[in-house]
Amino acid sequence: MLLLWMTVVSASALAAPAPPADHRRGVAGTPNVVLVVSDSFDGRLTFYPGSQVVKLPFINFMKAHGTSFLNAYTNSPICCPSRAAMWSGLFTHLTESWNNFKGLDPNYTTWMDVMKKHGYQTQKFGKLDYTSGHHSISNRVEAWTRDVAFLLRQEGRPMVNLIPNKTKVRVMEEDWKNTDKAISWLRNEAINYTKPFVLYLGLNLPHPYPSPSSGENFGSSTFHTSLYWLEKVSYDAIKIPKWLPLSEMHPVDYYSSYTKNCSGKFTDKEIKNIRAFYYAMCAETDAMLGEIILALRQLNLLQKTIIIYTSDHGELAMEHRQFYKMSMYEASAHVPLLIMGPGIKANLQVSNMVSLVDIYPTMLGIAGVPLLQNLSGYSLLPLSSETFKSEHKLKSLRQPWILSEFHGCNVNASTYMLRTNQWKYIAYSDGASVLPQLFDLSSDPDELTNIATKFPDITYSLDQKLRSIINYPKVSASVHQYNKEQFIMWQQSIGQNYSNVIANLRWHQEWLEKPKKYESAIDQWLKTHNAPKTV
Repeated sequence: MLLLWMTVVSASALAAPAPPADHRRGVAGTPNVVLVVSDSFDGRLTFYPGSQVVKLPFINFMKAHGTSFLNAYTNSPICCPSRAAMWSGLFTHLTESWNNFKGLDPNYTTWMDVMKKHGYQTQKFGKLDYTSGHHSISNRVEAWTRDVAFLLRQEGRPMVNLIPNKTKVRVMEEDWKNTDKAISWLRNEAINYTKPFVLYLGLNLPHPYPSPSSGENFGSSTFHTSLYWLEKVSYDAIKIPKWLPLSEMHPVDYYSSYTKNCSGKFTDKEIKNIRAFYYAMCAETDAMLGEIILALRQLNLLQKTIIIYTSDHGELAMEHRQFYKMSMYEASAHVPLLIMGPGIKANLQVSNMVSLVDIYPTMLGIAGVPLLQNLSGYSLLPLSSETFKSEHKLKSLRQPWILSEFHGCNVNASTYMLRTNQWKYIAYSDGASVLPQLFDLSSDPDELTNIATKFPDITYSLDQKLRSIINYPKVSASVHQYNKEQFIMWQQSIGQNYSNVIANLRWHQEWLEKPKKYESAIDQWLKTHNAPKTV
């Protein structure tokens, strides 16, 4: 079925006439926009060699008929802070979206609000999570206490689950329902509009599912699919990632691996299955993107609509002895970003560094709306469109770097990534209490060799550049203080019973072994105002 759809869409798109030259004149002549945002999609899958491991026909269709960005990154590798950056056009330290529970103010003016004000019909379906995300009390306490000098497992061990129905296509039923709603809206409402529209569809896939029978407090660590989607995966092409010995891991990486319950032994088969199931979930995500593309084609809207596909962050899928995100490694921080539609160059690959804060100015650029505020990002249109380039002379202003930062759970120090040309520089905390990391992605794409001490001049230069962009020791201190204040408020709301409550969160087994030790560690943390220390 997917192959048939692909053939129909490809042939129709190639045969369709080019958009008129004056499609930018006036609100009624501006293109429609559809933004599809998935969750946890590794951006490397949209280009070689990732594209060899799983069939993604509609992502490939967008690549062939549009522009793909080879170096697109999240501005924070976790759902809510990342989406807050995307909807506001501002870096995380400016939105102060520190964790999955704290995002934008509900009344914040997003790019969609601006487009609506300037004549666009707007609609949203599916996962938003830019004001606040799904965040259990475990998630919150884990984020607040990440600076405490203890080490406790916070997740269920990652696993796979194959559903009994071998031919089931709609595995993630909630996502399919939202996709159906978006298509119904296109068919019954958008088709009748005389004004342009902007449609947003947010998908949960390929985010791992909650662990079965583990309840709310055990997070999401099950990779879940059907044989139908597994058949889209080339099992022999799946790479078993190399791991450093536990003793050689960076201390923050070790903390992450332990809290994610990945520090134990995994067989190659276990690792390969987790990755295979993840890729199968990516294939299902691609199919939902395809449903939107097909609907636009059937409604004669494809040639009048700019389609953008991206994700809030990636998925480690057992790279670096971890699953989930919350890391600056490529699998977690690198996101897909593809654009196609009227005025967008076809079959173009852009190597410039871009990130999700670029979505805001890009949306306003498509709508012909001037930027009235200082944003952290830049329009992608000068890189992907001759039509828009003369109207948005931003190419010369674009910086040759991107910034990403993380302040949430499963990582015990605020983390900052500066990505520029072949270098990836990662600084932690105050820049002194935790050693930085430096990777040369041109020679070490798997990021296994930290060369920060080997090349001190480059490390120093990149650190100075990072500090010119963000005063990261000050930001780390602000987050540290925020975490303490939030924990104290929660502790006071619980009363004297707080230790018993915390014992029954995800780390309950270890907590109950030495409760006095961990209570003492929390007391000590609350008394000190120094920078957080790594375990």
